Amino acid sequence: MAEEEKKRTRQPNGRSSIYFGKDGKWHGRVTVGTRDDGTPDRRHVERKTRAEVTLAVRELEKERDAKTVRKPGRAWTVKTWLTHWIENVAPLTANDNTMVGYGVSVRKHLIPGLGAHRLDRLKPEHIEALYAKMQANGSKPATAHHVHRTFRVALNEAARRGHLGKNPILLAKPPKVGEYEVEPYNVQEVQRLLKVADQQRNSARWAVALALGLRQGEVLGLKWDDVDLEGGFLVVRRSRHRPQYAHGCTKPCGRKAAGYCPERRRTNPESSVTKSRAGRRAVGLPDQLVDLLRAHFNAQGVERGEAGSRWEDNGLVFPDEYGRSPSHRRDWAEWKALLEEANVRDGRLHDARHTAATVLLILGVPERAVMGLMGWSTTAMAARYQHMVDAVRSDIARQVDGLIWRTDGVTNGESD
Repeated sequence: MAEEEKKRTRQPNGRSSIYFGKDGKWHGRVTVGTRDDGTPDRRHVERKTRAEVTLAVRELEKERDAKTVRKPGRAWTVKTWLTHWIENVAPLTANDNTMVGYGVSVRKHLIPGLGAHRLDRLKPEHIEALYAKMQANGSKPATAHHVHRTFRVALNEAARRGHLGKNPILLAKPPKVGEYEVEPYNVQEVQRLLKVADQQRNSARWAVALALGLRQGEVLGLKWDDVDLEGGFLVVRRSRHRPQYAHGCTKPCGRKAAGYCPERRRTNPESSVTKSRAGRRAVGLPDQLVDLLRAHFNAQGVERGEAGSRWEDNGLVFPDEYGRSPSHRRDWAEWKALLEEANVRDGRLHDARHTAATVLLILGVPERAVMGLMGWSTTAMAARYQHMVDAVRSDIARQVDGLIWRTDGVTNGESD
């Protein structure tokens, strides 16, 4: 080999260089940017032949130009990045309920399945193999799809910060999820439910679900300060969370689930503001529902007197017999009992929310108005929420009142 080929080629202004080293290998150096301390970030590659090192240098230059070069320093593994992301990055923007879902996906599925891979060497095939393995082991497609969404958020953040060059999640095929068949209750079923609920404690709770479509957490978090019976509307401001627990025992209690630990401690707040601008909304009340809430307020006053010193004054609209917020499980059980007593087909509590949306759409209420009342959001609405004016809210409330609480037996516009 000619001597001049073995000599190091020095390039001005930080340009790439290729040279033959004393170790008998070809070396290349490429300036890809600037380090945190201001010095040039110069990367090194080595190969057996000049052709191979030339190709490696060109690839590194392409990554530099595309701004996909990984940051200098020790490479992250999937485990170390996800641990850092779930503990330090995600909580800055995600709400408590979202963090619970992220935590399950990361700690139960992603770290055990992919944690040992170097982050910058992860391939789409590795990710797809995890999804296939999850479903082969009995996980539902929806679970694998949630893991995919969580991983996408985490890897997008790693790429944005320069810890990852090419993001493999953008090429990985997400698991296919079958859509849940929404079958809202029709008007006759709603009327039967309300008739039976009228004979029970907290009957207005189910009227609120079926007529207004509030989520379970929104109903359980509703306070009297949020309700204006004179104005005929309520404001959704917060949502009550399912409790999450951690072990509080100094010595292992032997209980696998932290919720059964005798000294358990709650790790999430009881409630928080609703998850989006669209979720924080004012909802008009039908006249009949205003009457039900007035009667409910008076009945709650009687309960307060009977409970005496045991009453906890939390200002909740739908507390238990002692003023405390009932558990989500108890609320769900009462819904199931109501369905059975009313001889109405079984369904999820969330189906009551679908029913309210269907009722509004049957009435010909504009889709954007329904979105505002239901607290839905889309990409177009994310930046700006169109609040409903009082006149529109009142008009929709009157229409719902006329449809659900008709007493003449006519059910025009019934939805199957």
